[in-house]
Amino acid sequence: MITRLTPQDASFYRLESSSNPMHIGSLAILRNPAATGNSSGKSLDYDRLIDLVETRLPLVPRYRRKVREIPFTLGRPVWVDDAKFDITYHIRRSALPEPGTDAQLLDLVARLSSHPLDHTRPLWEMYLVEGLSGGRCAVFTKTHSALVDGDAALEIGHVILDTTAAPREFADDAWIAHREPADLELLIGAVAHLATQPREALDVMRRTGAEAFAFVDATGKAVKKMVSMVRAAAIGVPDSPLNTRTSRNRRFEVARTDLEDYRKIRRRFDCSINDVILAVVTGALRNWLLSRGEVLTESTALRAVVPMSVYADGPGGELKPAGEVTSLLVDLPVGEPNPAMRLAHIKHATEVYTKHQRGVRARTLVHMAGFAPASLHAMSVRAASTFAEHTFNLVITNAPGPQTPMFIGGARMLEMYPVSPLLRFQALSIGITSYDGRVFYGLNADRDAMADIGVLTASVHESMEEMLGACVQ
Repeated sequence: MITRLTPQDASFYRLESSSNPMHIGSLAILRNPAATGNSSGKSLDYDRLIDLVETRLPLVPRYRRKVREIPFTLGRPVWVDDAKFDITYHIRRSALPEPGTDAQLLDLVARLSSHPLDHTRPLWEMYLVEGLSGGRCAVFTKTHSALVDGDAALEIGHVILDTTAAPREFADDAWIAHREPADLELLIGAVAHLATQPREALDVMRRTGAEAFAFVDATGKAVKKMVSMVRAAAIGVPDSPLNTRTSRNRRFEVARTDLEDYRKIRRRFDCSINDVILAVVTGALRNWLLSRGEVLTESTALRAVVPMSVYADGPGGELKPAGEVTSLLVDLPVGEPNPAMRLAHIKHATEVYTKHQRGVRARTLVHMAGFAPASLHAMSVRAASTFAEHTFNLVITNAPGPQTPMFIGGARMLEMYPVSPLLRFQALSIGITSYDGRVFYGLNADRDAMADIGVLTASVHESMEEMLGACVQ
């Protein structure tokens, strides 16, 4: 079966470089049944994980397809079945020296995140990490952003989660790969496609390099108009140590906070949970900049691309499904010393910029049982990448997840962290996920530019304390 990549899929595929891998990561930390003394439960081991993923692959068919380029780059690449698909290549096993620490796990995730995926195979990898202290293990997935669109294609972490310790049963999969097309077949198919798409044919003729695909989107004229608006807004983009040429290596740090604290602040200041999260991030960035000796005035700001998730906080603070992922530019007032004023500025900014938001469909996501936010983070990165370079300082993705315990192969998920990729000239990407009453921050950073990422991570907690203090004033 041959399916042509959409314009946005193609843009992600071609935007990747050795120093900017375009995969979205997801880290789940799990407790095996054996660790709780539950002798009746089966532990999640390598063979059990392979069996679980194999039963769920029919839900994510692209995970058995690879990308083939058209000869002479005559049109967009295509998805084709991988006739030599080998699940043991994609699901790998790693172990920490027991008892493995969280710091060792994060260092491993940073190293794995640094390496691009193999473009000659389906664009994903999964790692079972054993040996964590306290009877824990971890599952880390890497999926290329070109693969996940949230509608026709989901991230695999979306479908391996279950709401109970007993995995859902699925019918046996009798998948047989279609024959891989020869280059001549791909070329003939591309010519026939371009013959019916004169506008696309003209784009192919005019294209001078792969970077042109970064500005192509399925929405055509509407997106071109938006790009023009964003370029105009780029005048005066704040200088920041966050914008620099990135290396091939990464650092990864995490922070854990309580969702009820955000709800408390939300009720006190009559804002959204998204606003509170941005205010906490702003305070953390402020403290980090001050630790570097940066001179801040009250007007100092950092401009963030903030893709909003398909979930919105409803009355009472519960999380309700909406219908799409939207993206906007927000100036974070890092120069403002008063935490309440920072939140007020952000609340106003999100209200004003909502009318300029850009939507990405996510109809499939909001109807999936066992919802996991990894697909949302992948979609959020897609939305962020449509903004022109040098128009923002960092990307912050926020994708609320399920508020009840979830399981992978019988092992209860304790924590879940997004690992968002770095776009070009971006030294930091912050992914945020709420799950089971907590809010988890994943901070992915360039190893050279952000040697002090630990300071920023600690500042998340300091900023939260500032916000909670503002509630009682």
